[in-house]
Amino acid sequence: MYPKLEELVNKYQDLERQMSDPNNMSDGARISRIAKEHGSLAKQARPYLHLKQLIAEVEALSADAAKEADTEMKQMIEDEIKVKTKERDDLQAKIEDMLLVDPGEDFDSIIVEVRAGTGGDEASLFAGDLFNMYTRYAGLKGWKVETLDFNATDAGGFKDISFNISGEGCYRFFRYESGGHRVQRVPKTETQGRIHTSAATVAVLPEPTEVQIDIRAEDIETQTFSCGGPGGQHVNKTQSGVRLIHRPTGVVAESRQERSQHKNKDICWRMIRTRIYEAQQEKVNKERAALRKGQIGTGERNDRIRTYNCPQNRVTDHRINYTMHSLDKMMLGEMKDMVRALMDQDKKEQLAQLTGATATK
Repeated sequence: MYPKLEELVNKYQDLERQMSDPNNMSDGARISRIAKEHGSLAKQARPYLHLKQLIAEVEALSADAAKEADTEMKQMIEDEIKVKTKERDDLQAKIEDMLLVDPGEDFDSIIVEVRAGTGGDEASLFAGDLFNMYTRYAGLKGWKVETLDFNATDAGGFKDISFNISGEGCYRFFRYESGGHRVQRVPKTETQGRIHTSAATVAVLPEPTEVQIDIRAEDIETQTFSCGGPGGQHVNKTQSGVRLIHRPTGVVAESRQERSQHKNKDICWRMIRTRIYEAQQEKVNKERAALRKGQIGTGERNDRIRTYNCPQNRVTDHRINYTMHSLDKMMLGEMKDMVRALMDQDKKEQLAQLTGATATK
């Protein structure tokens, strides 16, 4: 199905040999990075190619058994073919999902930023609901969640919140969430029962490693500040809050989440690295989007991508015109059907693009 899969496996095996060669120590970081980029896909491609070959061999045995009229043997072989075909198809689906992003962008760590938009307190509550939905979904997938920074409101929501999600292939599943989200519901404070509309924006940012993006320490301006909070001796007594400014680009990151200034500084470095990487990739993403008919996964924050209608228990993704009538379950983290629909449509568009490109050659 994928002519380049065998080539990818061979390339990865060559990289493995290079990493084990003592003569390549000086170039080890670069080789290791390339190997990591291709490793996940190569490790799925190996058994997939093996199963394809095995099924072909077993099918040949089945044909021989049919010629010899060995009914019992033929049935055993057919049962084996069914089992192996199911294994192959499952691997093929996984490989197709992995091919939705370039190997170098298949991140296992992301930073998600949720910001309240129009709608006052209701918007901040909605931002909190989205945060809860994403963390529950991550929990169901077995991924780790770490809160990096947030600005809470008196209403119990968030003006903004940033958090890290780490786990195998998490970017593939979260990359479609970037954009504008809108909720339609009756606020608890609404006495007339009127439906209000409020909004929040989501940004899903791949978290690069230090090897993938290098930032010079001399380009960073560090500021510290006192942290406000619910009260107590710690508040405004120590300069634990940290703000980093990357002078060449003007990118800013700040954290007040931890009581330790050192920990807040580490968080800021991660966020700075992620935001600079995002800025560098923005041009590439726009060029890719221009080549495709759809806009799935392009991550434009000002695009309204989804509406959550609470009275009708309905959620609609406007990019693919997909509607679910199980909003209550989705808010509890059961996002798999929505994510699957987005991935399938993205896959369909990319395959159509590949077919069209092949046809013009």
